[in-house]
Amino acid sequence: MTPGRSQIRGFDGDPLDLLPLVFARPKEALAGAHALLAAGPAPYDASVAHQVIGIWQRDFGDLTVAVGHLRRARALAARSGSHNREADVLATLGAALIHAGRTRQGMGAFQRAVARGDGLTAARVLYRRGYVRWVLGDHREALADLRQAIPVLRRSHDTIWTARALTLRATVHLALGSADQAEADFLAAELLWAGTDQDHDKADAVENRGLAAFRAGDLPAALRHFDEAARLYAKLGTPMFVLNIRRCAALLAAGLATEALEEADAAANLLARSGGQSTRGAELLLTAARAAVAAGDPRTAMARATLAARQFSRQHRDWWHAHARLVLLQARFASGQVSGRLVGDAAAVAARLARLGSPEAVQAELLAGRTALALGRAHDAARHLAVAAKGRNRGPAFARADGWVAHALCAEAAGRTHAVLGACRRGLELLDEHRMTMGASELRARAAAQGAELALLAQRVALGRGDARGLLRWSERWRATALTVPPTRPPDDPELLRHVTAFREIAARVEEARGEGIPVPSLERELRRLERDIRAHTLRARSQGGRAGHHLDVGALLDCLDGSGDGRLVEIVAVDGTLHVLLCGRGRVRRFTAGRFADAALEADHARAGLRRVAYRRPGDWLPLLEVTGRRMEEALLGPAVRHLGDGPVVVVPPGRLHGVPWALLPSLRERVLSVSPSATAWLRARRLRPPAEHVVLVRGPGLATGGAEVPKLAARYGTATVLRDGTATAADVLAAIDGSGLTHIAAHGTFRADSPMFSSLRMDDGPLTVHDFERLDKAPYRMVLSSCDSGRLQPVGADELLGLATALLPLGTAGIVASGLPVDDEAVIPLMLSLHDGLRRGLSLAEALRDARGRVPRDALHQATGWSFSAVGAG
Repeated sequence: MTPGRSQIRGFDGDPLDLLPLVFARPKEALAGAHALLAAGPAPYDASVAHQVIGIWQRDFGDLTVAVGHLRRARALAARSGSHNREADVLATLGAALIHAGRTRQGMGAFQRAVARGDGLTAARVLYRRGYVRWVLGDHREALADLRQAIPVLRRSHDTIWTARALTLRATVHLALGSADQAEADFLAAELLWAGTDQDHDKADAVENRGLAAFRAGDLPAALRHFDEAARLYAKLGTPMFVLNIRRCAALLAAGLATEALEEADAAANLLARSGGQSTRGAELLLTAARAAVAAGDPRTAMARATLAARQFSRQHRDWWHAHARLVLLQARFASGQVSGRLVGDAAAVAARLARLGSPEAVQAELLAGRTALALGRAHDAARHLAVAAKGRNRGPAFARADGWVAHALCAEAAGRTHAVLGACRRGLELLDEHRMTMGASELRARAAAQGAELALLAQRVALGRGDARGLLRWSERWRATALTVPPTRPPDDPELLRHVTAFREIAARVEEARGEGIPVPSLERELRRLERDIRAHTLRARSQGGRAGHHLDVGALLDCLDGSGDGRLVEIVAVDGTLHVLLCGRGRVRRFTAGRFADAALEADHARAGLRRVAYRRPGDWLPLLEVTGRRMEEALLGPAVRHLGDGPVVVVPPGRLHGVPWALLPSLRERVLSVSPSATAWLRARRLRPPAEHVVLVRGPGLATGGAEVPKLAARYGTATVLRDGTATAADVLAAIDGSGLTHIAAHGTFRADSPMFSSLRMDDGPLTVHDFERLDKAPYRMVLSSCDSGRLQPVGADELLGLATALLPLGTAGIVASGLPVDDEAVIPLMLSLHDGLRRGLSLAEALRDARGRVPRDALHQATGWSFSAVGAG
């Protein structure tokens, strides 16, 4: 019998079995340890029990309590006379002390553990020292420990510890940018875990597959594995702070900065309340700082990064401290604190990160180069940017793109315009490949933000050359690109369908309760949970293949315009805050300089506010004010181009953040056949769509002030139309009816969700019909008329991308949509819609029919404002 051990009454089994159990079934192991202590064991077994409790508290509870149990375990191990028992406990204690921020004490414990242990125990101690060295950022030292430990663990046929060591080595390789070596180790570890019952370690293996997918640039796969790992951890009842950090990194790469910041802050608050590991707390602060920079909140980023840097310094974690310093400097640059000191600080951090072997050294060099450029220090900028440009040759696509940005900036500073365009082309092609792995339209749209700078650099070159066609091509290159390829159709996943059905049911109950003034907080919480689950399913969808097809053929565009009755396409481009109007028509592209972007946006806000007041029947003489606002908008948006529009139809392609402009309010556009498009490419594609057989679907949702009065009248006029109303307008039936239809008219309450545009919806008899639902269509209606408030409103995201009901339909085969981006008066809508359909029945396009309908409604402010609030989107 091992010294210090004895037979234990009241405890069944070998106490040493509790140690692996704490990573397989933690709660069961904790209960077993308490039962063991209650049985009055000898010092050896008592030390095992306290070690198990200490591990549980370290990983899942209170770190201070954990250290107390581990100190007791170490004292009992010493009394037992077993040097290997004491070494094992010292290694566990050392890890706990380091997670508590007491790095020197923790490393001292490891030094004593290495001296006391031998054989297999020594190898396990070396593995754990490798782990804490990874936590501290001492990656090369961690690899050295693992190189010693893994052969011993393998020779001892110690499956569990060998798998853990391989997993750790893979993680260290990823930190150093060695993805291939990491993948081999992850695979070897996964094969070992398959033969064990270590549930917690198996969950960790799933998480690591997500990490490997993320490093390889496969964001949908990363999110899928992270979500599965979260489910497994939740089933075990264990916290998942490392998973939170990794998932936030994936969200940031996907352009979901706000979500990443919220998740990091929530995890940090949870950890602080539970008295958890201070090392993880500091890492969560750093993650939140990164997310805040990406979300455009440099003040929050500076606060989080400063606090993280202080904690890393106290914990003697140089790797992490250097990364926190980098994020702090990036936040200062984003807040406008550009100075020579910032150049020096960024260069110093770059040197530190390079010494540590961090791939983030590229970001620090890029920051130093940007700052030097802003200060006019061309020589310094070129030196730093040349180093940063080397990053274009390694790492996942979203990381290599930064290397191409550095290369383009370096070429711009040297006046080598051809090289600038080459770098922008290569960088955007790289990002195209990255985004085309994503099935979700939201991910594609938000991920476009990363290419904005490359597109801007190319636009500047085209402007400098006076190349209007080049400016058009480069502006189209990164505008509304998410619409060029249909999103992956959501899978017929039973769990997803259950979530969607439950969401619709609960949303309807919440809406009913709100209408009666009854608070239902539990239902609202469940609704938010279902939203998160539906969104998570959508984001992890992989692309079904295809290529981004958004390279504009300018010649084909001009030919199409000439064939459409002397038409003009007006593409408005914002470059460095100034609006440039690209007027396409009569075989050429001409550029005019208009106003400032900020002025145009302000005037558009005034116009929208005025139209809202009219819709809500606020007293006042609004028409003269709207006329003045319309003239000011025209001057800011179109400038001198307004004198060259000709007499034919006009297509306006605005920047994403100006898509909500009520374009019909502009005097020069008011009497024209006018349509709006997210991009020239999208308009040209819509023009080429062939209309299907004319099958008309009319839908009336519940709760309209007028009862959707235009629908029965339209039903009588169309005769053979499919009509859904009065209980038959359920989401499923509506989707089935409109799939592939020639013309669909929906009169229903619309809700626009700026916080989550994909949950913007139309209210059907059984609840909301969301953008996610529309993306399940095989083929969207060829033409669509949405007569409700806000149904045409779109949310600008990414670089120049848009999300909303309208943009969900365009890539699925819809040629044109008539919708309002503003609240409208239900009664005033009826004559406008009836006149619109009269025009459609005469064979007019949507834009032609809308122009004529505006001219036929009464001339009072309410009806005029209603007409101006609607737009024809696309080319139907």
